[in-house]
Amino acid sequence: MNKLIVSPSPHIHSKTSTSSLMRDVVIAMLPAVLVSVLFYGWAELEVLLVSVVSCVGLEYLITRFMLKRPNTICDWSAAVTGVLLALNVPSTCPWWIIFTGAVIAIGVAKLTFGGLGQNLFNPAITARVFLLISFPTQMTAWSAPKAGLSLSQVISHAWTGTDFGPDAFTGATPLGLAKEGGSVHMDYLNSLFFNIGGSVGEISALALILGFAYLLVRRVIRPHITLSIWATVIIFSGIFWLINPDKFTDPVFNMLTGGMLLGSIFMATDYVTSPMSPKGGIVFGVGIGLLTMIIRYFGSYPEGMSFSILIMNATVPLLNGWFKSKKFGRA
Repeated sequence: MNKLIVSPSPHIHSKTSTSSLMRDVVIAMLPAVLVSVLFYGWAELEVLLVSVVSCVGLEYLITRFMLKRPNTICDWSAAVTGVLLALNVPSTCPWWIIFTGAVIAIGVAKLTFGGLGQNLFNPAITARVFLLISFPTQMTAWSAPKAGLSLSQVISHAWTGTDFGPDAFTGATPLGLAKEGGSVHMDYLNSLFFNIGGSVGEISALALILGFAYLLVRRVIRPHITLSIWATVIIFSGIFWLINPDKFTDPVFNMLTGGMLLGSIFMATDYVTSPMSPKGGIVFGVGIGLLTMIIRYFGSYPEGMSFSILIMNATVPLLNGWFKSKKFGRA
């Protein structure tokens, strides 16, 4: 016999659902996806296809045949993980590495903990860190345009269907060059449209910021986590840059390079793996910003965003205990 269980008031009704939120996240990522496809062409389309199909397919198979539960692919969360995973790898990444990343993201980081809403670590970040440690050569095989290539030339190549030919090269990212002590010269204005190398989701800062604005307008996320990360990075790097500009990179460089924008906008703000209260979210963001800059300046890896988010994900239960939201209706 089915029982109707009614919880104590107040009751709040909303048209918002998990699937609608996840669809909005996908829409917010479309500018970055379009720029990456424009830039990398068919190679990036293949990466996206393999990643999304693998994540969605694995979630269906595991829930249907291993967990024997109703499938959850209609909530769009697996598709979000697939797109994020695709944006976090190079366009040259082999399909089998992407599939391995999907297994880690969906099979280990998500469904092992019970599925959406119960996972401790962000699935896409977990997969990226695993792949970076396990396959460092393939995960750092960056393909980038020759310095000085204009956005109009990129569009022209994509429109005509031709590749970049001699203008293309494989080399270190700006963060990698800075870590090695090399001289890095960047056109910051041009970098808003496309960068000079890295994971495909890092190409256009402007595309990521547009996605951030969409999420805010749709009230999918609140800005305190992202803004606290940005403020921490700007203040921390600004102090060190002012002390020794020859050794430390400036705040604008740190904001526009690597996975700073991609991670702070789309992965640090994940509902499940971030604190519930605004105060906890601010502490969470400050921790990510500090750890990222410590790793960038003093660690062995040139990039620290993924590691920082993963580490701070582990502190979320503590932050939720320390910073509890006020009960509804309380002053």
